This record gives sequence, C-alpha cells and structure tokens, in this order.
Amino acid sequence: MLSRTADHLYWMARYMERAEGLARMLDAQVRLGLLPRPLEDALQGWSATLVSLGADAGYAARHGAVAPAAVLDYVAFDRGNPGSILSCLRFARENARAVRGTITSEMWETVNATYLESRGVGPGLDEAGAADFLEWVKQRAHLSRGVTVGTMLRDEAFHFTRIGLFLERADNVSRILEARWRDPGRRGERLGADAAEWSVLLRSLSAFEIYRRVYRAAVTPLKVTELLLLDEAMPRSVHRSLSDLNTHLLAVANDRSGETCRRAGGLHARFHFGRFDELVAGGIPRALDELQARLRDIGEGISRDFLVPYAAA
Repeated sequence: MLSRTADHLYWMARYMERAEGLARMLDAQVRLGLLPRPLEDALQGWSATLVSLGADAGYAARHGAVAPAAVLDYVAFDRGNPGSILSCLRFARENARAVRGTITSEMWETVNATYLESRGVGPGLDEAGAADFLEWVKQRAHLSRGVTVGTMLRDEAFHFTRIGLFLERADNVSRILEARWRDPGRRGERLGADAAEWSVLLRSLSAFEIYRRVYRAAVTPLKVTELLLLDEAMPRSVHRSLSDLNTHLLAVANDRSGETCRRAGGLHARFHFGRFDELVAGGIPRALDELQARLRDIGEGISRDFLVPYAAA
C-alpha cells in the first residue's frame, strides 16, 4: 500500500474519532452545567477542558475570559479552530475523498453525508440544540465505525483505519479524565469528589451501566479512573484501545517498524500487567501527561515507519 493512501485512511479514522471524543467531552460539561454547583466550579471545569485539549491559548486569543457558551462554540462550531468538531468532520471528509477508490462506497457516503449535514450547523445554539448536535456527532461516529467494520476487506487499508481509531481513542479518554483531575493552572490535582459529577462523566462515555456491573458500589473518582484506564473489557478504556492498537499495528509491521511496535507493545504491557496504584503513584495528572507523551511518540513512529511524515503532510 502507498504511504499516502495509508496516511489518508489513518487520519480519516482519527478525525472521526476525535470529533466524537470532543462531543463526549463537551457533553459531560453541558450535563455538569445542569447540576447545582457554584459558578466558580463550573468555570473551572470549562477552563480545565480547554487546558486538556491544548486549546486554552487559542481560545484566549479569540474570546478572552472563559464563558461556557463561548467555550462550547469554540470547541464545537468554530471553523477557524482546526481542533473544533466541525473542522474534524471536514478533515475526515477530505481524507476520505482522497481514498475513495480504497474505502467502500458505503464508507464514503457516510463520511460525506456527515460533513454535508454539519455545514448547516453553527454557533449560537441554545442548550437543547447544542445537546442534540453533540448526540448527533456521537451517532454519526457510531455509524461510521459500523460501516467500516461491516464493509471493509480485512487488509492493510482496514488495519490502518483501526490503528488511527484506537490511537486517537486512547488519547481522547486520557484528556477527558484530565479535564476532571487537572487544576487549570497546572498546579496539581483538582478533585471534585461529588458522585453526581463522576456519574455524569461515566454517562458521557457510555460507561455508567458498565461501572455498575464491574464495581456494584458507589461511584468514586478513583474507581471511575481505574475503570477508564485499566479495564480491558471496557470498550472505551485506554487498556482496550492499546490492546487493539497493538493487534492492528503488528498486522502491518514491516522491517522499519520494529521500534514503534516495541514501544506500543511496552505501553500495552504496562496497562495489561500493571496495577492502578503503581500507575498513578506520582499523581493522576502526571500519569495522564506521561500517557499522552507516549501516545504522541507512538504516533510519530507510525508516521515515520508507514505514513507521510508530519512535515510533508
């Protein structure tokens, strides 16, 4: 397979998964806004969301002080923000269009229709409209994955699509957790121990019922974090994503990718065999920072070994 073809497939999947990850993160914040909380706590949550996405500087340049409606518009609808949901849907469609001869017609129609429908959406939606849009993004991402699994030949094209998806998913989940744990000023942990807040996070990740089945106990911050990081049976956990990433990466391994496969396998082994208390011994924000750094390193290795290098993309 040509490197550029693999590159488009990989990024098509990453951008679709990123759009869903952003929708889930914003959905959690919108739901938290319905809880009776002090205004300072609500604003701190929105600030932490921007910091976890690395979008705080871009937002400040555009809007200044943090306001929930402005953050929602910037992360979801701002077409001038390359990290917004609408931008991600556009980038996914551009990558899909470049490989129309490689993906199935159903895949192209799904990604293209999602982009075309998104063009009618913009900032300024009321609370109900924003919630409906975020749910629509999640449903379109579900449809895209279902069509991919249901129609693609299990060849290299399929594997590169899945590599992009699972690498992005692991990163997304780490950032959603970071938005709950990190002090927006990067001074340490910001822990809200309210069970309702963490229940909202579980629901935003479609994990509330799973949590109840696994723990059969009250919702606590540490147990929620442990589930989302280490439970391999949990579909959206970091452990599950790393396991699937490793499987598909090994399926396309070549004579240049040994070091990248080793690093991906080593990170997976850490989550597969490690204990939660050891993983977060230095603090949960620090553990999440380290995870994101190692995921970036693996992404750079994948680009170097298989795809179009970042500088030439």
